[in-house]
Formats: sequence, structure tokens, C-alpha cells
Amino acid sequence: MQELPKPWLNPMAYKKVRLEEARVEAELARKFLEQGLTRNAASKVFQACKALVAALAVDKMGELEKMYSGVVKIRGGRRVKRSEWVIAIMPTNHLKEVAMMISDKVNYMASIAILLRQYQYNGPDREGVLSRLSGGGRR
Repeated sequence: MQELPKPWLNPMAYKKVRLEEARVEAELARKFLEQGLTRNAASKVFQACKALVAALAVDKMGELEKMYSGVVKIRGGRRVKRSEWVIAIMPTNHLKEVAMMISDKVNYMASIAILLRQYQYNGPDREGVLSRLSGGGRR
């Protein structure tokens, strides 16, 4: 297993690994979908999206520093810029905000991925109470 480089140490190596992660997760999503495993596929699409947004965010570090100022204390007592921490972790609650900053297309993709994540957790919901996505599928 390849260790994920830290964006504060080697941003381009981090970006390369996250792009590969996005590719692999998308491929797994396709395979799950072919097998009718829609909730599993939805999960993999979401993971691919998070990895892709994190990779693309490397090119926007300057803009991210304005959005996420300050520092975060990480394991070992080390401090890193909050913007670099957001890129490394890509918390779900920041995904849309970062995606919007990157581009309209990335924002649109993130919106769909978040809906798919909802579907992954709640499953098909014909009444639209737990998820905006309806339909069948098996786990």
C-alpha cells in the first residue's frame, strides 16, 4: 500500500496519488454498478469525488489559504496550515465549498456525489423522505 504524501511536504506528489485514487475508486464504482451493487457504487463515486477535489485543490492553495486561515495541530504536536489540512483530509462538510472554488463543473460533480452519498447511506427511497434519489438496487 502506497502511503499518501502530505500536501505540506510535497504537494505535487500528493496530487498525483490522489488523482490515481480517484481513478481507482471510479473504476470500482463502475464494477459495482455492473453487478447491480448500487449503494456500493454510490460510495465509491463519493470517494472518487473527494479524492479528485483534494487533488485539484492543490492548484488552489493560495485561494484556500484565504478561505481557511490559521493552523491546525496534528498528531505529534506538529502544526500545519488549516488550508493544507483541508486539502489532506477534505472533510465532507468542506467538499462543496472547495469544489465551488475550483470550478462550476467540479461543483456540479460534488453536488451529485453528495446526493449519491445520501443514497448510499439510506438506500432506495421511493417516497423521497430519506433521499432525493429513488430506485431499486441491492447492496
